[in-house]
Amino acid sequence: MIFNSVNKVVLSVSLLSGLLWQASAATISDRSAFVDSLIGCMTLEEKLGQLNLPAGHDIVTGNVQNGDTKEMIRRGQVGGVFNIKGVGKVKELQRIAVEESRLGIPLLVGADVIHGYETIFPIPLALSCSWDTTLVENVARISAIEAAAGGVNWTFSPMVDIAHDARWGRIAEGNGEDPYLGSLMAKAYVRGYQGGALDNPENIMACVKHFACYGATESGRDYNVVDMSRWNMFNAYFAPYKAAVDAGVGSLMPSFNIIDGVPATGNRWLLTDVLRNRWGFKGLIVTDYYSIGEMNALGIGPRRTGAVLALRAGVDMDMVSHAYLERLKGALEDGEVTMDMIDNAVRRILNAKVSLGLFEDPYSRCDVSDASSGKLFSAEHRKVARDVAAKTFVLMKNDNSLLPLKKNAKIALVGPMAHARNQMAGTWSFTSSTKDRHRSVLDGLRDAATDSNLIVYAQGCNIYFDEKKQNAVCKGLIPRGDDKAMLADALAAAADADVIVACLGESADMSGESACRTDLNMPDAQKQLLEAMVATGKPVVLLLFGGRPVSLCWEKEYVPAILNVWYGGSEAGDAIADVLYGDKAPQGRLTTTFPRTVGQMPLYYNHLPTSRPDPEDDVFNLYQSNWIDERTSPLYPFGYGLTYTTFSYDPVKLSSDKMPKGGAIEATVKVTNTGKRGGTEVVQLYLRDRYASFCRPVQELKHFSRVTLKPGESRDVTFLLTEEDLKFYNADLEYVYEPGEFQLMIGPDCQRVETLTFTAE
Repeated sequence: MIFNSVNKVVLSVSLLSGLLWQASAATISDRSAFVDSLIGCMTLEEKLGQLNLPAGHDIVTGNVQNGDTKEMIRRGQVGGVFNIKGVGKVKELQRIAVEESRLGIPLLVGADVIHGYETIFPIPLALSCSWDTTLVENVARISAIEAAAGGVNWTFSPMVDIAHDARWGRIAEGNGEDPYLGSLMAKAYVRGYQGGALDNPENIMACVKHFACYGATESGRDYNVVDMSRWNMFNAYFAPYKAAVDAGVGSLMPSFNIIDGVPATGNRWLLTDVLRNRWGFKGLIVTDYYSIGEMNALGIGPRRTGAVLALRAGVDMDMVSHAYLERLKGALEDGEVTMDMIDNAVRRILNAKVSLGLFEDPYSRCDVSDASSGKLFSAEHRKVARDVAAKTFVLMKNDNSLLPLKKNAKIALVGPMAHARNQMAGTWSFTSSTKDRHRSVLDGLRDAATDSNLIVYAQGCNIYFDEKKQNAVCKGLIPRGDDKAMLADALAAAADADVIVACLGESADMSGESACRTDLNMPDAQKQLLEAMVATGKPVVLLLFGGRPVSLCWEKEYVPAILNVWYGGSEAGDAIADVLYGDKAPQGRLTTTFPRTVGQMPLYYNHLPTSRPDPEDDVFNLYQSNWIDERTSPLYPFGYGLTYTTFSYDPVKLSSDKMPKGGAIEATVKVTNTGKRGGTEVVQLYLRDRYASFCRPVQELKHFSRVTLKPGESRDVTFLLTEEDLKFYNADLEYVYEPGEFQLMIGPDCQRVETLTFTAE
């Protein structure tokens, strides 16, 4: 290739033979000229090929698969692939692309690297409960290193959808219900995946999803309708997506749902007016799985109509449906789309490939040597996963300091999740081939106890009494047994035990995509086991597994200790043992509200006020906003979590009770560790705009600080409040604040707070 700063790039015969990837760094220093010249050499079919993203066959995450991928690559009909497992397979596909296709354009290689590649970390909802952005960034960093070692250069993560309804299975994949915390986590994921420079072969391109408002799906049912005002979108849902864009995320995925009557995949207001024009997003947009084809079911039209709508809206790459590849040529001939629209989409895809360094070395993430494979599931990464998991567990109850346990205590370990290695990773762990090596609770406790014989194990029950229901969610991965016999085994194990540890809750496939529930109670067979264990009179610790908030009214009343361990990942078993025995203390705080009953759904702390708030005085109050059969308050509030010590808060001090225009005020509180063990407290600051021209939430998280204190140690925690903390979107979607009275609340969760008032001028 010969580059000239004035003239177009002149492509040599060798380039047309498939050696474009041999371009040097100097050759593509002028990215715009390079990409424009390459587009100028492409046929329409090759352009449409760049917009096509077929699925591989190794990992199934949907109902459609594309075959004959290699031949399509040779014909220039593929811009990227996903769900290909194995660096050797990826390298072969890249070789075909760069050496056997006409222009030799390398491939994007995507994967759902959601919370790890081979080393699996806790699910994202659990990670958010750490309230630790440095931890989350490191998780994404390690995930990128492992994925890149497997040939992957693109991950469909992070998912940053705000979720208010625990029935929705994909609540497990996000960061909870708060837009401020969700924004911080979104930025952390992007930094971790993409690093300082995308062309570093250990970095991969992130893809923020699902834009937008997918977590607000009606009745908590996946792929269902979403309908809300734009004012609500901007104030309650958009912040984490914008945060990812501000952090430089390289790609974005529209959601399955409808926005203002138009599917997000074909919504020009959403993808062009807001995303590109208002927020300045310059990366590529890729559809979700077959979403162009699904516009037919939504009543918009067949694949050609969907393809036209998506391209006009600003979507660059079509995942799986082949609608761009097979339908845009006719649409172009009929004037429904323009060549400029197609070229702009191709340009954004090629820009991503340049940024990833694929034209300089398409094999940079295809090292098949032992050095590369040594990065996968390494001892170093597993140690980090173990440490991370312990920081995500939420201690929800601990009567009489039952926890931590003594290592010489005799434990009856019961429950279907107690020795289920293949369940520890939870949802979205398709990329892991090491699940048989993951650590179960039984493994961890036996290794940590002073004598492994102190741990007596019995499965105790099935997931559900109904075999069909269990098979639907477990796919045979948790063995079934006779209900009566298993319960008898558990009772026998408990008879000589000092304490019972019950490992119960959801199996891995009971949360995640296409795993929505209408019943948030403990599954029937497990509830019977837990009741039987409590009836023994022995102290019981409930290890709660799951990927969503659940209803624990009975458990809260009768079980002495409850530790929510979510799905802890590869090293869950050892991490659980670390916390149960007190080598580490639980640090997690809830990022989702736990309901009393499913009938409260959707339930979230930062709701708008009602004109008739219920006083919550344990009686039914007529003509108040309540239910006749349940309280309105949650079982466990947002921000809640205990640890193995206690903390006290001195009265909050404000530097002033007035915030001047353009100025700031400070809020300071002294926090003291009043217990006998070291521990970490998450000090939380909330605001309420007391009177405004638009109704404002009763609380909004604005700041928090993680504070680790030794027994008896105190520390002043100071938060700086500025006008930015007071702003919201008005009816014209302008980001403003209104002078007036504000309430400031500081405490360990959203309910246990001290409230002060200040005035913004």
